[in-house]
Amino acid sequence: MRTSPGGEAVTGNFYEQVGGHETFQRLVDTFYRGVAGDPVLSEMYPEEDLGPAAERLRMFLEQYWGGPTTYSEQRGHPRLRMRHVPFKVNPDARDRWLAHMRAAVDVLELPPLYEATLWSYLERAAHAMVNTFEE
Repeated sequence: MRTSPGGEAVTGNFYEQVGGHETFQRLVDTFYRGVAGDPVLSEMYPEEDLGPAAERLRMFLEQYWGGPTTYSEQRGHPRLRMRHVPFKVNPDARDRWLAHMRAAVDVLELPPLYEATLWSYLERAAHAMVNTFEE
């Protein structure tokens, strides 16, 4: 049986174990505050308001980690690579994305195993989205 840092029994999936909706909302809100001020990444968002993009990312991450399936219900299969094709995702953009996401993950102050699990996925996903090596 797994236990929390406080010694209580931990049940549920990853989504529930890390705090559910509130945790993913904090992650995404913190991340998009960084993106909004980033001259490279902010250019990739067609909406002047980053709110719709933030909502999509939150829904995707919640679904991926075992939360509500709202993302697929509203948007269908994630098709992450296909959805990112219109944008120039080069190593610089990837690294900027990772820097803002790293700051957002750090704000959550998750227990080490949860932090490592989440970060490992985010890092792999960011590397998979690179679709050009042009500047």
